[in-house]
Amino acid sequence: MDHFEPVGFQNVDITGGFWAAKQKLNRDVTIYAVRDRFADTGRFQAFECNWKEGSDEPKPHFFWDSDIAKWIESASYIIAQHPDPELEKNIEDVIDCIEKNQCADGYFNIYHQVVEPELRFRDRDHHELYCLGHLIEAAVAYYNATGRDRFLNILDKYIDLVILVFTVEKSAGFATPGHEEIELALIKLYRLKKDRKYLDLAMFFLNERGVNPEMNMEWCKGMYHQSHLPVREQRTAEGHSVRACYLYSGMADAAKETGDEALFAACRDLFRDITERKMYISGGVGSSNKGEAFTVPYDLPNDTAYAETCAAIALSFFADRMKEIDPDAKYADVVEREMYNGVLSGLSLDGRSFFYENPLEINLSDHTRHVSVNDHDRLPITQRLEVFGCSCCPPNVTRYIASLGGSVFSLKDERICVHQFMELNASVNGAEISMETNYPNDGNIRLTVAGAKGKKLCVRVPGWCTEFTFSRPYTMDRGYAVIDVTEDAFTLKIEFVMKPQFFAASPAVRADAGKAAMQYGPVVYCLESVDNGGELFDLTVDTAGAPEIVYDPDFGVKTFTFPATRTDKERFSSLYQLAKPVAAVPAMAKFIPYFAFANRGEADMTVWFRYR
Repeated sequence: MDHFEPVGFQNVDITGGFWAAKQKLNRDVTIYAVRDRFADTGRFQAFECNWKEGSDEPKPHFFWDSDIAKWIESASYIIAQHPDPELEKNIEDVIDCIEKNQCADGYFNIYHQVVEPELRFRDRDHHELYCLGHLIEAAVAYYNATGRDRFLNILDKYIDLVILVFTVEKSAGFATPGHEEIELALIKLYRLKKDRKYLDLAMFFLNERGVNPEMNMEWCKGMYHQSHLPVREQRTAEGHSVRACYLYSGMADAAKETGDEALFAACRDLFRDITERKMYISGGVGSSNKGEAFTVPYDLPNDTAYAETCAAIALSFFADRMKEIDPDAKYADVVEREMYNGVLSGLSLDGRSFFYENPLEINLSDHTRHVSVNDHDRLPITQRLEVFGCSCCPPNVTRYIASLGGSVFSLKDERICVHQFMELNASVNGAEISMETNYPNDGNIRLTVAGAKGKKLCVRVPGWCTEFTFSRPYTMDRGYAVIDVTEDAFTLKIEFVMKPQFFAASPAVRADAGKAAMQYGPVVYCLESVDNGGELFDLTVDTAGAPEIVYDPDFGVKTFTFPATRTDKERFSSLYQLAKPVAAVPAMAKFIPYFAFANRGEADMTVWFRYR
């Protein structure tokens, strides 16, 4: 098992191009939009812990702590690189509330302190430990940004209580969290403070999971909350996809810290099951709205795809961790797929609204076809919203984008690994690295490295890339080109040849049989009726045709228009007729990036299309 160390986002300044624009939008617009909607809905006010039955204030929900915690974490990442007194005051105000209202024994949870205090640590699915996990991550992020430890000290009292209740007294109504997250948070805190009690508590929750039946509710099985087997025996991804991928992230962290080979073997098989049998081409996971869950292999319907934004983020976290203990390019490939597709589709182009679900096909007629009854089919919404009743995704997106630079580099001994490509300047263990590129619009990259003579530069060759060149000699190692750095001022020019590529799905994916999907570099594309008219299912794209290529500044990437055909409807005289070659009429098929769908009003959309 290898042991690479990631280079923190604080050491990576994304200076231009696609991701610099997204980060600027995140810190100028999105972080404030999420804050304001959370204020409107009472989430910030709830930290005053003064709600009473009959109050005009919104009743707190048991996951509201986590919403605000993720927002604090996001804001902390932003102020670490771009100081912002307003955001800092917002954070300090919340910390004041937590400090003021924390129970004498260390407990803090806005719901259970004012709504159902009698159920403290009694209901496994009430997210107390999940909320604590996100508060821990927020406190670590704020400490790293400001050097202030008040928030950490407040939570340390709470963690000591959890240790007492769960591991010593064993007096809680459950042994492990219903919604995982605290496991990875505790290991993050352990890495900061080097206190073994945090790692021990994380390992306790991992080791107890699946050992004894817990919370077998009428509507679900133990697989829903990954409690069907001990973690080292789990080999297939099951149940709620966000919970699952947070658990797997914690397992990967634990395997790295402890050298637990059995835990790592489980992580490797779980990753393989997800990415080879249960992941959409967009990177979306969790195909069913029933339990927001993984189902059976190759069950990847497009129009009802749940593919929660948080699940894409959680899988990206898992993949990012796996690349640090198993240096194979397939992990960073998945991170890249999520970055440009599964995560980014959850955010509107103006940075103010979000998708919780991310379908790969929309047929507006399906939303209105039941004209004689009031009970319609359950389908994903067709326009993003500014806030949800369960609004976990918006602050997850803000923290993901703000800390994205932390996915670019990692280190071990003499090796400097380059996993992702964007315009940046970075300080990497004494070396200074600049990257110049227009990625993902083309695959030309110029790396300039100073202070790394004698080291090896390991550059990922993206999984989508079939043609590439390096200006220096290299050898290949598990998807990485390994180049010796021979001078103090070292320059490497790379070309990953980009061209539209058309992918078919496994024959086992019945939803995509006979269809193709288009990708340019790391970006998955789709067709929208805004550009192509209705009945997208009747378009047949000529994938051998020469496309018209136009850079779209609103999307930040290129669009592609291919020749296509439609059925000549004039040749159909009845609802059904004998199957025979049917005349086609010329058409055009304009492809836009999947992440940008549903930004120009309601429209039909599809990722998968007929082709010749």
